[in-house]
Amino acid sequence: MARKELPAPSISISNTDARRFMLSHHCLWPPRNLGGKTGILDYIRLVGSIQFDPINVVGRNPDLVLQSRVKNYHPELLYELLYEDRTLLDGWDKVASIYLTQDRPYFDRYITRMIAHHGAPDNPPMMYVDQVLEEIREKGPLSSLDFKGNERLSWSWGQQSSMAKASLEVLYAIGKLGIHHRLNTRRYFDLIERLLSEEIIQAPAPNRTEEQYQDWHVLRRVGSLGLANPGGAEHWLGIIGVKSPERRAALWRLVENGDLIPLSVEGLPKKTLFIRTLDLPQLDAVQAEDDAEFGAAFIAPLDNMIWDRALLRWIFDYAYIWEVYKPTAQREYGYYVLPVLYGDRFVARFEPVFDKKSRELIIKNWWWESGIQTNTEMEKALLENLRAFCSYLDTSALLMSEWVVSDPSLGWIHCSEYNE
Repeated sequence: MARKELPAPSISISNTDARRFMLSHHCLWPPRNLGGKTGILDYIRLVGSIQFDPINVVGRNPDLVLQSRVKNYHPELLYELLYEDRTLLDGWDKVASIYLTQDRPYFDRYITRMIAHHGAPDNPPMMYVDQVLEEIREKGPLSSLDFKGNERLSWSWGQQSSMAKASLEVLYAIGKLGIHHRLNTRRYFDLIERLLSEEIIQAPAPNRTEEQYQDWHVLRRVGSLGLANPGGAEHWLGIIGVKSPERRAALWRLVENGDLIPLSVEGLPKKTLFIRTLDLPQLDAVQAEDDAEFGAAFIAPLDNMIWDRALLRWIFDYAYIWEVYKPTAQREYGYYVLPVLYGDRFVARFEPVFDKKSRELIIKNWWWESGIQTNTEMEKALLENLRAFCSYLDTSALLMSEWVVSDPSLGWIHCSEYNE
């Protein structure tokens, strides 16, 4: 079958407008302009979900996402929304994600898929679920370490797992359990009916047909991105039953229904991107803006705004690869390196390390992008951001490697009150 062409762009915007719209959409124009729990919920409502990852070098990915947007952010705010207020939920969208609890009924197809994949009675973890459920019912929230027995099996990514842990994972995937709380990286599970209201649990699936679901999730993902490149890549993961042909068909339907607008960006010939119609006023506001406020931020490695690495290169002329899974010898920069944003450009990247015992933040390395020349305003914004980052980590101890200390272009860091 011939590949279906995409709708022709109906509007064209400048590269500057594309950059600034993306930043405005992701609440980074300027950074840290949201407040408290309300700001967190507003941002997640806007983009649908943020990605969860357990690696913790200077905070986990969702905390890094939020510290760049929420003024005076501390991880306790997200913890409370997830495990005390329960207005947010640990779930699965693009991958492991955090989204509004009220959105759970939209993911019924994920639960159905997990039941089909894991729920056969002869699947070894399913043979243990009755015991797991009974113990949780009697004792309350439990982690995998709370179950006796050492029977092992090959589980996720070919890793060995205890039977209890695999059973907990299956029960979580099929919607019988939820995460009651986390203690560092360890999850404590409880019965879903003790965590969520019956109204949420029993709510019928809002999307009754496959097409309705596909259109909903594709539109939601465009909102997660701001500007969406229709090409197949990781930024489209997690939309069940949707590969390139189904995605193109959904994009067509959404354009025909008036939910999406195809557009082009100067300097990107033959590239069609998509924007939600409801986001056009935000684009108009950015285009009409005369005096922009330039701020600085450190960006999470799995931040929504950089989910699409190709779009990041096209729009921002910035190449970024998260190198945590690369062998040391193959890394160009370092294990955990964060992009550095100033104004509407990515100007650098840096490698931070946080010693959790001494509570010292160490700037191990810093790399400017080619052609970047600092000025007083940039240095002031970067220093303000660095101080906000230290506050987020709850530290007043900032150290630098010898290489950073000796670099004259980084003299503004020495002005920090933490080094006086």
